[in-house]
Amino acid sequence: MQVRSILRILGLLVALFSITILPPIAIALTYDDGGAGAFFFAFLLSLFIGFILWYPNKNQKNELKTREGFVIVVMFWVVLASVGAIPFWMPDEFTLSFTDSMFEAFSGLTTTGATVLTGIDELPHSYRFYRQQLQWFGGMGIIVLAVAILPLLGIGGMQLYRAETPGPMKDNKMTPRIADTAKHLWYIYLGITTACALAYWVAGMDAFDAVGHAMSTVAIGGFSTHDASLGYYESGWVNLVAIIFLLIAGVNFALHFGAVRGKTVKGYFYDPELRAFILIQFVLILVCTVTLVLFQWHDDLWASVSHGALQAVSIATTAGFTTDNYSVWPVFLPVLLIFASFIGGSAGSTGGGLKVIRVLLLFRQGVRELNRLVHPRGVFVVKYGNRPLPDRVVQAVWGFFAAYALVFVCIMLAFIASGLDDYSAFGATAATLNNLGPGLGAVAANFQDVSNMGKWVAILAMLFGRLEVFTLLVLFTPTFWRG
Repeated sequence: MQVRSILRILGLLVALFSITILPPIAIALTYDDGGAGAFFFAFLLSLFIGFILWYPNKNQKNELKTREGFVIVVMFWVVLASVGAIPFWMPDEFTLSFTDSMFEAFSGLTTTGATVLTGIDELPHSYRFYRQQLQWFGGMGIIVLAVAILPLLGIGGMQLYRAETPGPMKDNKMTPRIADTAKHLWYIYLGITTACALAYWVAGMDAFDAVGHAMSTVAIGGFSTHDASLGYYESGWVNLVAIIFLLIAGVNFALHFGAVRGKTVKGYFYDPELRAFILIQFVLILVCTVTLVLFQWHDDLWASVSHGALQAVSIATTAGFTTDNYSVWPVFLPVLLIFASFIGGSAGSTGGGLKVIRVLLLFRQGVRELNRLVHPRGVFVVKYGNRPLPDRVVQAVWGFFAAYALVFVCIMLAFIASGLDDYSAFGATAATLNNLGPGLGAVAANFQDVSNMGKWVAILAMLFGRLEVFTLLVLFTPTFWRG
């Protein structure tokens, strides 16, 4: 294990991350909100941490292999989220406890969107902006991870993209092509964010809120600059903008990449995962809207359509924006939406959950097994599009699902042990492992009343969900460290 090379890279990442603390300083000075001192000290401390990690190892530039790749991916989220917690922990009137600071930072960077904060409307503009910015940078990290790195590491069936996704997919080494892929993904991500911010502004948000919500929308994060989330605006146009851009962000960014590089949109029409994603969203919107209308949950039809569609897309893509308390909606809707979050967005998107492609392959493998029962000697192949898949990919997806289910059970039991009731523990596990944010029961609104033990369990669950389970689990295997 090339520890010094890993430390060098982490030092550079932390130093670069410290630069992201500068915009909140500018916001604090612009609005004179009293947060500049805390953010400036956090900037200096972050820069110092990065320097002491990088400087002793600055000449360690060895080529990294797959094993180091796993460690760097895990440490990227753990170290940067820990450094990201520093501004919340600074001694001023807005100070959070160490546990709450870590929870808020991990929730932001993993784009989970769960929070321990109340009274967000009264927070200084700098802190409100910083939360949104954390999610935006976390969302970009997720895209690079999913499109350029996880296929390389062969995580849970994502090796399917080795031959189709732009980037370093032809060997098992970290190559400079990751940087080239990441650069082009940045342009696309920034472009979609800019378009989203302009759309929110046209829909009625002021410039500050438009930029902040665009950041968390494109990251499918769910943080808001208001306690009432998007419900603060009571605007069907705002809801529509959120729905459109959540769907765009929920699509595999490799498709966006291909459309921009190839200057054609044909890839969108031939992608089986995208078709399944759109179908799932359409069915959820229809079910939620019809149920709300039948139960006369809102005063008029259009209110039911607007609220139903927003909550359906937001929860199913694991964004977590709300305009209504969906946890008290009639009959099966709350549980239906929570289960929809297990599917999440497409692979290579900023969404959480199992990912649509895995669910699609699980379904097709289930159909194959049923066919084998009827025709034991028949030869049946699982296909993705028109291409038959090797059994190794299908087995990896089944393995991922088994690991996901096992982690879910363990996390839920840990939540129960921390003091949550069964229903709330289920909601908290789904909210954190799926990187959703709002849960059910005691965690439907926020995690403020969860015990410190429960918050650390939530942090671990957020990491498991964001790192596609296997990436973190592999570090606990003896084989990994013997290799």
